[in-house]
Amino acid sequence: MPEAGTYAVDHRDGSVGQVVGREGGLVRLRPLGGGREWDCPPAEVRPVPAMDVLRERVRELNREIQARPR
Repeated sequence: MPEAGTYAVDHRDGSVGQVVGREGGLVRLRPLGGGREWDCPPAEVRPVPAMDVLRERVRELNREIQARPR
């Protein structure tokens, strides 16, 4: 099980998030760009390679830039 503060992937849908802890036997994840946290069964959480974390951060930054008024 990844430690709090590390990054992980929820294998149910491929979402990448930061591990923020455990709650009720589930792993609590937060999206990289912020937003609503979600729970994931420990058996579905896997460590995520650093390159995948970087890729997800770039996607989030691109979404933010595109959402800005011009």
